[in-house]
Amino acid sequence: MDVLRRNNVTVTGTADGPTVVLAHGFGCDQNMWRLVVPALAERYRVVLFDYVGSGRSDSSAWSEERYSSLEGYARDVVEICHALDLERAVFVGHSVSSVVGVLAVREAPERIGALVMVTPSPRYVDDEDYRGGFTSEDIDELLSSLESNYLGWSSAMAPVIMGNPERPELGQELTNSFCATDPDIARVFARTTFLSDNRADLKDVRIPTLILESAQDLIAPREVGAFVHAAIPSSRLVTLEATGHCPQLSAPEATAAAVLDFLESLRDTG
Repeated sequence: MDVLRRNNVTVTGTADGPTVVLAHGFGCDQNMWRLVVPALAERYRVVLFDYVGSGRSDSSAWSEERYSSLEGYARDVVEICHALDLERAVFVGHSVSSVVGVLAVREAPERIGALVMVTPSPRYVDDEDYRGGFTSEDIDELLSSLESNYLGWSSAMAPVIMGNPERPELGQELTNSFCATDPDIARVFARTTFLSDNRADLKDVRIPTLILESAQDLIAPREVGAFVHAAIPSSRLVTLEATGHCPQLSAPEATAAAVLDFLESLRDTG
């Protein structure tokens, strides 16, 4: 129960079929899933949570030593799965949480039976013939700006990450979410996220995997989706008719439909 309180775990939906665990990305919390939860909860048990340091989690449990690597976030996931006694759950991770899911599967393969990676990126920095979307200079500038003026960075970057400039309320929601995060925690999480390189971990994923990418995404361009798809042997790549890095907010119906279709395919294959 301490784990469930620490990570502000909430459970909804029915007990039919596999449990679906929804994991948010950098600067966000479980509220980012609210528009897709109703469709999923009609047919599946849904687990939501906040990483330590995010949302309504117990921030007193945060430590820089643990959360300066994505393995620390993966341990959160594994501990939640243990606390709920989950077996072969479907882990749905947004953005950096897609990679967290990969690491959690490696640590506790009996707990997670399938992955959904929503706008994933195993490395944000370009590298030789790999296009991550950012140069090293881009990331250095991004992190420097974030560390010197986190609130200003949030106001400037959130609309870029969200995309959909014709719907400014979406960018404002992400700005508010970023601004609600403790700046010291956000700085560590940002470095952990944007400096990570988990490309080599993808080849070890041997469970059914759905990759959801947006048709236009400045943070995780389509070259990244193609790379992840090629690296994971058991994966399926779906391009959503969506713009921006957060399709669960900008295109919730399409996002939910793609996840439900994947869940049904798992039933069909047993």
